[in-house]
Amino acid sequence: MPVLVLVKHSLPEIDPAVPSREWRLSEEGQVRSRILAEKLGPYNLDMIFSSNEPKAIETANISAHRLNVPVEVIEGLQEHERRSVGFLEKECFEQSISRFYAQPAELVFGEETADTAYRRFSKSVDGLLERFPQEDLALITHGTVLSLYVSRITRQDPFAMWKQLGLPSYVVLSRPDFNVIETCWNASDTQSRNVV
Repeated sequence: MPVLVLVKHSLPEIDPAVPSREWRLSEEGQVRSRILAEKLGPYNLDMIFSSNEPKAIETANISAHRLNVPVEVIEGLQEHERRSVGFLEKECFEQSISRFYAQPAELVFGEETADTAYRRFSKSVDGLLERFPQEDLALITHGTVLSLYVSRITRQDPFAMWKQLGLPSYVVLSRPDFNVIETCWNASDTQSRNVV
């Protein structure tokens, strides 16, 4: 049975003067991407797909190089659109994300509602699953949309999931039934695996 692995990108270099969608990986993030590849190795991935954001592309390229699989950048896998939002301190940012999940049909944070972000993301995922019906795939994406997507499949609380996701982290789903096989909340921590 093929798998779909949804991965939150590795640790970026945080620069409050630069929009988060332009952040690149830190040196530690590059190291963590190599550890991520080791953890993904047992899934024998056929391909890795990445959002168009640099931190995701770099995570994908480092992991794919170690796993010797191709990478393709795909539109639609990017983070919830919030270009108009500047750098926020942790507490304010978490409150905004909580509202985003709690009011999915309303535009409460950034330029996309949760429902709009979900539709955009799931359309891209569905397109990839249709193109590659029997392959084992990994998608390198972002915490907000990953939590949004997985929570709607598994009926978990998206905000609680979002808060647990490390940099990087991943959820493995079986295909086509989308049962959770494994959750790794922090792929740079050897103690964080939760295999179902």
